[in-house]
Amino acid sequence: MRCTARVFPAVLSLATLALLIWAGAIGRVAATDTQIIEIAGKTGVHVFAVEMAETDEQRSRGLMFRRSLPAGQGMLFDFKRDQMISMWMRNTYISLDMIFIRSDGAIARIAENTEPMSERIISSGGPVRAVLEVVAGTSRRLGLAPGDRVAHPMFRR
Repeated sequence: MRCTARVFPAVLSLATLALLIWAGAIGRVAATDTQIIEIAGKTGVHVFAVEMAETDEQRSRGLMFRRSLPAGQGMLFDFKRDQMISMWMRNTYISLDMIFIRSDGAIARIAENTEPMSERIISSGGPVRAVLEVVAGTSRRLGLAPGDRVAHPMFRR
C-alpha cells in the first residue's frame, strides 16, 4: 500500500499533464483567465466568456494559431488607457469580428469578418481602451452596433 500511495499522486499529475497537453493548454501563451462580459444594445443583453489579454505578450499573441473559437467566447484585450489601436490577423487562422471599446464601455467601432492570415492593419478609428475579438459574424447575428455598452469592471461610466 505504501508504494501505491506514493505512485498515485505521480500518476495523477502525469494524467493531468497529459490532459492539458491534449486540450492544448500547454505550448501556447495563455491569457490570464476567463471572465464574463455583457453587451447591452437594441437587441438585448448578450453574454460572452472571454479570455483576458492584459500583458504585452498576451496581447501580441492574441488568438494566433487557434483553429476555432466557439460562439459565445472571445478574447478581451486590455490596453489600460484610451489610445489609438492597430490590430492585424497575422498567424490567425479564423476570421474574427473586432469590437473596439472606449474606457466608458461604449462600442466605438466594429471591424467585421476580418481576413485570416492578413497583415492588413485594422484601426480602432479613434482612442479606445479595449478590443473584444469574437468569431466572425457574431456582431451581425446579434445586432451589435457602435454605441452599445459593454459591462466589465475595466470600464467606468
